[in-house]
Amino acid sequence: MDALDASKLLDEELYSRQLYVLGSPAMQRIQGARVLVSGLQGLGAEVAKNLVLMGVGSLTLHDPHPTCWSDLAAQFLLSEQDLERSRAEASQELLAQLNRAVQVVVHTGDITEDLLLDFQVVVLTAAKLEEQLKVGTLCHKHGVCFLAADTRGLVGQLFCDFGEDFTVQDPTEAEPLTAAIQHISQGSPGILTLRKGANTHYFRDGDLVTFSGIEGMVELNDCDPRSIHVREDGSLEIGDTTTFSRYLRGGAITEVKRPKTVRHKSLDTALLQPHVVAQSSQEVHRAHCLHQAFCALHKFQHLHGRPPQPWDPVDAETVVGLAQDLEPLKWTEEEPLEQPLDEALVRTVALSSGGVLSPMVAMLGAVAAQEVLKAISRKFMPLDQWLYFDALDCLPEDGELLPSPEDCAPRGSRYDGQIAVFGAGFQEKLSRQHYLLVGAGAIGCELLKVFALVGLGARNSGGLTVVDMDHIERSNLSRQFLFRSQDIGVSTDPSPHSCIPDCPPIQLPTQHLPAVFPETQGRGGCSSCPAPEPRLTGRYVAARCTHYLKPLLEAGTLGTRGSAKVFMPHVTEAYRAPASAAASEDAPYPVCTVRHFPSTAEHTLQWARDEFEGLFRLSAETINHHQQAHTSLADMDGPQTLTLLKPVLGVLRVRPQNWQDCVAWALGHWKLCFHYGIKQLLRHFPPNKVLEDGTPFWSGPKQCPQPLEFDTNQDMHLLYVLAAANLYAQMHGLPGSQDSTALRELLKLLPQPDPQQMAPIFASNLELASASAEFGPEQLKELNKALEFWTVGPPLKPLMFEKDDDSNFHVDFVAAAASLRCQNYGIPPVSRAQSKRIVGQIIPAIATTTAAVAGLLGLELYKVVGGPRPLSAFRHSYLHLAENYLIRYMPFAPAIQTFHHLKWTCWDRLKVPAGQPERTLELLLAHLQEQHGLRVRMLLHGPALLYSAGWSPEKQAQRLPLRVTELVQQVTGQVLAPGLRVLVLELSCEGEEEDTAFPPLHYEL
Repeated sequence: MDALDASKLLDEELYSRQLYVLGSPAMQRIQGARVLVSGLQGLGAEVAKNLVLMGVGSLTLHDPHPTCWSDLAAQFLLSEQDLERSRAEASQELLAQLNRAVQVVVHTGDITEDLLLDFQVVVLTAAKLEEQLKVGTLCHKHGVCFLAADTRGLVGQLFCDFGEDFTVQDPTEAEPLTAAIQHISQGSPGILTLRKGANTHYFRDGDLVTFSGIEGMVELNDCDPRSIHVREDGSLEIGDTTTFSRYLRGGAITEVKRPKTVRHKSLDTALLQPHVVAQSSQEVHRAHCLHQAFCALHKFQHLHGRPPQPWDPVDAETVVGLAQDLEPLKWTEEEPLEQPLDEALVRTVALSSGGVLSPMVAMLGAVAAQEVLKAISRKFMPLDQWLYFDALDCLPEDGELLPSPEDCAPRGSRYDGQIAVFGAGFQEKLSRQHYLLVGAGAIGCELLKVFALVGLGARNSGGLTVVDMDHIERSNLSRQFLFRSQDIGVSTDPSPHSCIPDCPPIQLPTQHLPAVFPETQGRGGCSSCPAPEPRLTGRYVAARCTHYLKPLLEAGTLGTRGSAKVFMPHVTEAYRAPASAAASEDAPYPVCTVRHFPSTAEHTLQWARDEFEGLFRLSAETINHHQQAHTSLADMDGPQTLTLLKPVLGVLRVRPQNWQDCVAWALGHWKLCFHYGIKQLLRHFPPNKVLEDGTPFWSGPKQCPQPLEFDTNQDMHLLYVLAAANLYAQMHGLPGSQDSTALRELLKLLPQPDPQQMAPIFASNLELASASAEFGPEQLKELNKALEFWTVGPPLKPLMFEKDDDSNFHVDFVAAAASLRCQNYGIPPVSRAQSKRIVGQIIPAIATTTAAVAGLLGLELYKVVGGPRPLSAFRHSYLHLAENYLIRYMPFAPAIQTFHHLKWTCWDRLKVPAGQPERTLELLLAHLQEQHGLRVRMLLHGPALLYSAGWSPEKQAQRLPLRVTELVQQVTGQVLAPGLRVLVLELSCEGEEEDTAFPPLHYEL
């Protein structure tokens, strides 16, 4: 079938985070696609929600069945007012509100062969097997991609059939490899040497590559893809270069991704020869048993006209018998599977299959929606062909604690679908919980939905506190489904949560996060679920959870990668930020490397970002300060201030008056940065400079730069001047221009800048220090005189870098400056989109991954609420939707530390009551020695040192008689907060090892 017209402009602001996952070509195909989703129970609603958020062209809903009570446990689009109404019609309007660019329509008739021809992808959810076989056969016949998905209690199933000849254009999420070239030999084969530090180990034999930016051996530039062979030393054989020109310098080698062909079997064949996605042989066996369990459930329903009753042992045994009687599975048509049926597993599936759970449909609906995108966009490898997911670990390990059929009977409640799995007693327990949600972004919105549907804190005795000080941006709307366009700019609180029926009572604290925890410390079962918030927030929340002994549910995403983790007091280890992430956070590149010796595109982007700050923000702030305070430059920070200001004055000695002045300044600054500045650097360090040991100065990662010649016919040259001139105009309150044609003509008329007016460039900090002599009285007088002209008129407008406004020239300037810098140094440049992501520190994100990790957290929530569980019950999860990878694994137990006779973990603390009357410091130290055998060497409250054994006797005599609270107030200079229950003290003791970390001392008031 023909897709919709995909030529309409892509809304890059709305889909900006998703574009970094899928790319523009894939997004163009997605917004031209037609998709049918049949079955609008919880799973179908999740698939539909994700597809609408991600911008498919048209979504047709099909489900004529009336809404019933059991639907409400997992279908967030339905409410009690929709009972007896068609599920598809009741869901249509709320789905359409999520993204008005998507056509959301309802089909009320039957699914016919002619209807299927109108779609590229068809998704069936919770359909009978007969319907799946009928629709699947027709889709396979006509080349329509077909998916069937279902959940039964705590198990889920997903099947994909994309046809017998489906081509995946871009199989992986990774960007094509690219590396800078050091040298290419003439020969057969030609040997290509990569620059030192390039990603040589990532290239593989047989990779296809192409080339760009090479000087000399230009025959390779933009050539047809060539196959490479990786030599032992990391150099690459690239084929015959004998007749090519001699290589001179520069250039980049870039990987060309190979398309892959997928051959899927039709559903009727795949039922008996199932290919399952699994990470181990044990998982393969379990998946095959779950496959047979689903087949037996379908057969039970066909025979009895109903599914098995919840936790009915008779029905469960019937299902086990049906599974045993099924035709044996096969690897191929001739080769049977020699695997025994896990009857206990099938029995548990049958007992718990009577309900539908929100976390399960969130997880499987996310994976199914991602597979729909793969079918449409032909990006990422699809599933081959069956995926089975189970969370039966959510059930109590003790069989005595499993629910009874009576406890799971329907009650005419919106939670009937969940009660059928866990029982009414557990539902009551869920309703009394108090939870703290930190972050109401993409994952936070999904968690709010899960919390509402499971009934977390739904009674008046329960509740949910949400903390998020961020504001809604337009780019959030493609993932944060609780918000609409009218919410842009307002706080990210869950005020629109009314679109989720029967949401639990939500408290929105007016305090910042540190003030919230003392209010919640007495509440039972308070967990925190940070969405991908800044690392500092995550670490703070984790530390508070450890302090108050509260469970922590934590999740994060990066593109199609996601993780979900659970941390339980005294059961699992406590949350720890990844060491590599903590170490690299905000780690700057060396200044000298960025300014003068870049070797990567990241270096040039950092330089360009620094240029933006210095030219358009810091300089304006400095000049405004000079104007307002009437200070002389001689009173400022000497050379540093002068080197900041002189480029801003540039070739102008007076304040710019019009657009032409701004263009003249921008052209002058172009010459300074990419021509004269490079020539000056080469005077300091000539191309043939040799170090004392004979090593060439310009070697290894240090690439000898070449000055550029300004050319108005070069698009990047023109873009730099256009962006720089507009930013300069904005800073001075002057009108700018976006007319590049007029700019090109204007540049032809402008005189060439005088090199003598260019700001000096210093090759090192030492030269900068010695250069202060160059700024003598004459230079100070000249710049002060120039600044006098600038004090006339309004203050300058410092520009704050804003990445999400593509009309403000901020990203254009940085991208163009970095690209030109790459040309200077022969570094492979990155695209504007990549520049924006790197400089703006944008995290690629997509709705499917956020929904999946929220579902995984919801499953761990069941265990946290359910009561004491052993370590073996809990699961950390990691998934990579692009690679069809999902692993759930048991967390680590908390590490045990010892000191003499004491043993403790990160969850333990030493508790000492203050007593009546309150203890003195001397009595506290004596108590620790008598009760725990600890001779305290130092005692601290936060950074304040309360006691040290190394103090003089006189100083100790002053402190020891003081009551502990009196001592804390005296040392810190702060009055203790009213109602404070515990003073947290840290201690160091005699005889401790270097890595000993004693538990905190809780001094109970």
